[in-house]
Order: sequence, then C-alpha cells, then structure tokens
Amino acid sequence: MNALGTHLLLELRDCDPQLLDNLTYIHEVMVNTAVEVRATIVGEAFHKFSPWGVTGVVAISESHICVHTWPEHRYAAVDIFTCGITVDPYRAAELIIQRLDCKDPSITEIKRGVIPQPMPSARS
Repeated sequence: MNALGTHLLLELRDCDPQLLDNLTYIHEVMVNTAVEVRATIVGEAFHKFSPWGVTGVVAISESHICVHTWPEHRYAAVDIFTCGITVDPYRAAELIIQRLDCKDPSITEIKRGVIPQPMPSARS
C-alpha cells in the first residue's frame, strides 16, 4: 500500500500530572522531540489553560506533532503526522512517551493519502 504519510494517534494514560501541566516542559518535549527525529520545524504554538492543561503544536515541513493534556486525568492525547521517509514517527512517539513518564500508552497508526496503484495493462 502506497501512502503519502503516517499518522500516529497516541493515547497516553497514567502520565505524571505535574509534567502534563507544565507549559515550559511540554514545549521543550515537543520541540526537542522534533529536533531529535530530524524533523524540520517551520512553526509552533503552545497555550496553558486555567486551571490546568496544555495544548501545543509543532508544525514541521513533514506535517505536525501536537499535544493536548488533561493533568487532572493523568492523560495526554498526541498526534504525530509525518510524510516521506526521513522522519520516524515511532521514534518520536517513543521519546514523548518516555518524557511524559507515561505508564500506559497505546498507539494507533493510520496511513494517510493512500494512493491506488494503476493496474498493469495486459500486453498481447
């Protein structure tokens, strides 16, 4: 199956709630992860909610890495969408899982931009 990109949906349960509520830390995790997997950062936006929670996105030329946290539930939702072959989304997921001290992660993979291959023509 030819796909233009890989989209990982991370369900991160039982994370450290203090880390999930720390805007500076979440920002560092997301940006450092993008750098470590050799993604090309083209923009970023992060926000701290009141009374708790953080959301953020790192736009990369290969697509994006984003997070939304619920510290009160020890939960974070993370999306990692990469196109091409230069960035390993599973390595990015592994780094984020470790850095949020997640004890119960799950990952769902979705292939994006599945392009049907033309059928070879029969030659007589």
